[in-house]
Amino acid sequence: MGKRKGRDISGWLIVDKPAGIGSTTVVNKVRWAFDAKKAGHAGTLDPEATGVLAVALGEATKTVPYITDALKCYDFTVRLGQSTNTDDAEGEVIGSSDLRPTDDAIKAALGAFVGQIRQVPPQFSAVKVDGQRAYARARDGEEMDLAARDLWVEELVMTDRPDADHVRLEMTCGKGGYVRSIARDLGAALGCHGHVLRLRRIWSGPFAATDGISLDTIDKLARTPDLDALLLPLETGLADLPELRCPAESVTKLRNGNPAMVFPGDAEYGDEAWVSHNGQAIAVGQYRGGELHPNRVFAAPK
Repeated sequence: MGKRKGRDISGWLIVDKPAGIGSTTVVNKVRWAFDAKKAGHAGTLDPEATGVLAVALGEATKTVPYITDALKCYDFTVRLGQSTNTDDAEGEVIGSSDLRPTDDAIKAALGAFVGQIRQVPPQFSAVKVDGQRAYARARDGEEMDLAARDLWVEELVMTDRPDADHVRLEMTCGKGGYVRSIARDLGAALGCHGHVLRLRRIWSGPFAATDGISLDTIDKLARTPDLDALLLPLETGLADLPELRCPAESVTKLRNGNPAMVFPGDAEYGDEAWVSHNGQAIAVGQYRGGELHPNRVFAAPK
């Protein structure tokens, strides 16, 4: 296969994803708009979900794990009284109840979903079962026994109760969380069934939906310097790691993957940190006694 054509351009574009489009489609559109050689995203959103989809270009794709691992915040509405086979409004109703819990009952139930919890992914999810995506098997009518997985939930609060059938929640959690599972399990805990009606990711690590670019803007500015100007530096993706600086003589060594001297900073011995020279990211690695031992290096800008 030949090399992928396109520009060697690096950085982050924060997209405010609209409903009705998949995350991969958004990434492909961004790659096309920048004529970029390489692109990826930090954390899938369901097609009907909106909000922060952080798209990395070029060398910034090497910082994707740090955004994927960071805390994220979701604003979502749960429809009480109905469960669906997809755990969202797209699916078929498979259970219903006339019971409607009080505000106090909902608030009391939320405590069980905070801290280190275990959750079973929705049947319609991208989890792999015997090498196949769960949603593909679920579409064929198969019901799978999916394994529960750990999720850290920092906070889960009720922000509104518009009416008896709906409750609006905000959740801050770690990676790998399924908001649809929270809605399903909350409905089950309350004895009334539940599914996600609306979901928006309002921030992810250092990136906020309020800073997100619309697809219309991306279309309008495609292949222009004005779009390039909206790109955030790849260093933005390293915001949660301590930054260390290095002298000029360490740059080539680090870029070649070799340990090299760095100036002391906020990192403790054994910490993961990133190293910069003149504000530019050189490498990420482990800080050990005045040296950085790189495990991820960034090419010099062309």
